[in-house]
Amino acid sequence: MMLAAIEFAYWQTTIFKLILALVVVLGAAGPSVYIYLFKMVSFMQSRLGPMEAGPYGSMQLLAEVGKSAQKEDIVPERADRFVFKAAPYVVLISTFLLALVVPFGPDAVFVDLDVGIFFALAVSSISVIGILMAGWASASKYSLLGGLRAAGQLIAYELPLVLAVVGVVIQAGSLNMQKIVDAQIQGEIFGQSVIGNPFILTQIIGFFIFMIAVQAELTQVPFDMPIAESELVSGYMTEYSGFRFLMFFIGEFATANIFAFMASVLFLGGWGVPQSLMDAIPGLATEIGVDGNIIYSNAFNVIGPIIMLAKMFALTFIIYWVRFTFPRFREDQLQKFAWKVLIPLALVNIAITGVLKVVF
Repeated sequence: MMLAAIEFAYWQTTIFKLILALVVVLGAAGPSVYIYLFKMVSFMQSRLGPMEAGPYGSMQLLAEVGKSAQKEDIVPERADRFVFKAAPYVVLISTFLLALVVPFGPDAVFVDLDVGIFFALAVSSISVIGILMAGWASASKYSLLGGLRAAGQLIAYELPLVLAVVGVVIQAGSLNMQKIVDAQIQGEIFGQSVIGNPFILTQIIGFFIFMIAVQAELTQVPFDMPIAESELVSGYMTEYSGFRFLMFFIGEFATANIFAFMASVLFLGGWGVPQSLMDAIPGLATEIGVDGNIIYSNAFNVIGPIIMLAKMFALTFIIYWVRFTFPRFREDQLQKFAWKVLIPLALVNIAITGVLKVVF
């Protein structure tokens, strides 16, 4: 009770939120690396994966981090030292900023912006700058080619990523991510509110376009031309070693998790459950405030993050299942798929959604 009565200064709450956001970004990346990279792919290939470090290899990630932290931080002789060293931080900053606007409960959000989804899509582009910095500053032909490939790919697939979200925004009538969750919780399908209106049902095309674009934004197979290990060694990461290489590695998994959180909010109802289920369970019923806004039970600030984690792990499973299953696109196939398939399909989806929104 004493803690609840304490009022913290703005700078104190800001620092606390920043630290908590950092924990969310990095904390979710660790289990993802262990579950999907170390174990899931091992079982898919009929092997056990890491088994020595900790029970069932559970401490392998810590061993990898410790090993990387001890390695020498090598900077190529002809590299631009400042830009070379700053590039991994720029990529991580993009991931960190994405996490700030993702809601995990009715009050469990770091920054509740009216244009939250617009902010998220905007800051996701910062990673392109970091990748270009890494490719150019390395003074390596492999790295430069990887950086240029990444820039071309990410710019091409950012457009379908944005267009896939437009249908959701039209249906929800808001750019605020909490209101997008509200629209799915309170929504109805053909007059029935039993399951609410998760937008994956009405925006299934947008969902698939979003997930494909996320795969490309992460530069993962079949969109891994920027790091093509059989051609460019590791692309824009070729000259990185030790902890800076680890930052790129962890950043990739952290970004996958944040995009999965975003997809959960946009298409799977986020932290909520259908209104009919809330009404049926004591203590979860909603109320209408004096301003007309819906007031959710505080229990969702605890239950919500658990629901979001479950949905995130389900979606990241799809991301890494695709990564370890499909072959790589050629560069021309990759660009044609974005400009001639995904973008026209997204525009058709927007048009249909707009018409149905007006009619119904």
